[in-house]
Amino acid sequence: MAMKIVVTGATDGIGLATVKRLVKEGHEVLLHGRSAEKLADVANELGDEEIEQYVADLSSISEVRRLAEEIAARHDHLDVLINNAGVYNASEPVTADGLDIRFAVNTLAPYELTKALLPLMDASSRIVNLSSAAQSPVDEQALYGKKKLADGEAYAQSKLALTMWTYEMARRVEPVVVAVNPMSLLGSKMVKKAFGTEGRDINIGADILCRASLSDEFAEASGRYYDNDIGAFGEPHPDARNLDKCQALVQQLEEITARV
Repeated sequence: MAMKIVVTGATDGIGLATVKRLVKEGHEVLLHGRSAEKLADVANELGDEEIEQYVADLSSISEVRRLAEEIAARHDHLDVLINNAGVYNASEPVTADGLDIRFAVNTLAPYELTKALLPLMDASSRIVNLSSAAQSPVDEQALYGKKKLADGEAYAQSKLALTMWTYEMARRVEPVVVAVNPMSLLGSKMVKKAFGTEGRDINIGADILCRASLSDEFAEASGRYYDNDIGAFGEPHPDARNLDKCQALVQQLEEITARV
């Protein structure tokens, strides 16, 4: 059965590889990217200029909200939301909202987008959050944009924060909500730029994201973390298993998004 699937960060890397596989399997994919030109290139590569394309800069919470509104204006149901878009380093690490771009794109944007699209989803839907093996305890001051971090530390904290809200949201909503480490050092543009390595086959990441979105093995996996470095469900950083810390983190996300 064809599914209706939103993929953020669909113009390169794991996102693009995932989109190619999903389209080939006959699913209806809604593409998100920062560049209209790159989205058009992807549509051309897929041989479908009519495929839905949504432009938004996920470092801006207002653009995240607009993205959700545009999707909701055209659809009344979504089967899967893949929160794939992410950033490791940037020429300007502070966003217009005064936040570290890693927390903005990797943590807050998927949180706000997911919340806004929840009315389009039900118990049969899935939310797949792209986490990482890199997870470090979240510094509250850095989360609020009041403290600067090195690229690697900001990235690791933002990915743990994503995993923490995944666990907390899974307790509250009907759709399956999972966090997935697609595998360390896959050959994405982000990895090549950050670590100077070609990395592993990007299709490894596409495979696990497709499985998380569609396969029966994830049907009862809400509130779990899949670690593709070991090829099985595993344990995230202990903070993601701490209910009090997860609830506090979500409250902080609510405070931040309420003021921007």
